[in-house]
Amino acid sequence: MSYRSGSAVSNRPRLLQAGIDAFQQPEIRTKILFTLGMLLIFRFFAHIPVPGIDPVRLREVFSQNAILGFMNVFSGGALANLSVVALGVYPFITASIIGQLGGNLIPRLRQLQQEGEAGRAAVRRYMTYLTIPLAAFQAYAQLIVLQQLNAISGIGMNLTTVATLFSMVAGTMFLVWLGELITENGVGNGTSIIIFGGIIAGLPSTLGQGALTGATAIGGLLLLAAITVAVVWLIVLFQEAQRRIPVQYARSTFRGGRMYRQQGQSHIPLRVNSVGMIPLIFAFSIMIFPPAVAQFVASSVDVGWIRTIAEFVQEWLSPGRPIYWAVVFLLVVGFTFLYTTVVFQEQNLAENLQRQGGFIPGIRPGRPTQEYITRVLTRITWGGAFFLGFVSVLPFFATGLTGVQALQVSASGLLIVVGVVIDTMRQLEAQMLMRNYEGFIS
Repeated sequence: MSYRSGSAVSNRPRLLQAGIDAFQQPEIRTKILFTLGMLLIFRFFAHIPVPGIDPVRLREVFSQNAILGFMNVFSGGALANLSVVALGVYPFITASIIGQLGGNLIPRLRQLQQEGEAGRAAVRRYMTYLTIPLAAFQAYAQLIVLQQLNAISGIGMNLTTVATLFSMVAGTMFLVWLGELITENGVGNGTSIIIFGGIIAGLPSTLGQGALTGATAIGGLLLLAAITVAVVWLIVLFQEAQRRIPVQYARSTFRGGRMYRQQGQSHIPLRVNSVGMIPLIFAFSIMIFPPAVAQFVASSVDVGWIRTIAEFVQEWLSPGRPIYWAVVFLLVVGFTFLYTTVVFQEQNLAENLQRQGGFIPGIRPGRPTQEYITRVLTRITWGGAFFLGFVSVLPFFATGLTGVQALQVSASGLLIVVGVVIDTMRQLEAQMLMRNYEGFIS
């Protein structure tokens, strides 16, 4: 039953009315409130520091170091506080990516991925186990880097370090559990919602810092706002862009004792950007590593030529340098093609089509279909790869155009935020349409 009647209702904006209709449904309202409650719990733990930390000193170091500031954006400020959830869910994402890539190399994982929901649940359980050592390694590496920057002290083989590592690993696993609860009982993908909450929480302070440390001309701020709106529009455009390959299905039906052949039509939607923000996470994770290691070597090694090389790497591969962003662009483009190929091979589209009696008009089933889909996918992936590369280097050009230090206001964060919003709205759309309501997406 729909309540969309009357002139007062019809004059309301469609998005606002859809939100009102959603809250009028007890089940949807419960899901939304549950998701918001889990985000509040996440933000509460983001302000609980690990033992023995000086938060004032930490903030000073983060404000003076571009690399740490960039990493802090994706943790929603939790890393600057060195909270128990400072690692976020990124160790779990890394484990999931390893699981997907390993599916093409490890026969057992490939077999599990093809066993339906039970097999995928087993793979996810293994990736959860893998998250624990990855989180411990990442936590220890971050503590060592922070100690070299004089942000913290006392890291070594002692009880305090063990307690700190245990707290950070436990915080990551707690967020993974929260994400699973959101996926099961809330709205949207839980892991993505946690990342979304962290970026949104850290965005106001990041924007304020960028405005204060850059040129204070109002024109620069307005130009940055216009660029941000344009980037959001482009992200939505490329996220929804797809190439539809027509497919026909031959079906047999019996009528009156006779068999009739019927042709059903459908399509295969190949997205221009089918891998989301995974290439960006790969590229920035790799590019953060060399300057961080160089910074550690330069401050701890006394050999002159080694220190010279480390200082050179630290200077030229730090955020703000053109060569840094050029390498990021190339890595993003390369990882986009690599990960698209991996995802496409997992889907086995040609084999599934042939098994279901489907075929592409003018293309023979089997290997020719596989080669045709691969050619089409490669062509459209060029557009997605260059778009992701453009998104990754946009902060560098935005800073030069506006004079505002937009280095930490990453377009990658916007990509994640917009992608999560679209996916969440799509799920709400499905819930609304099941109840005969107009949804959010036209």
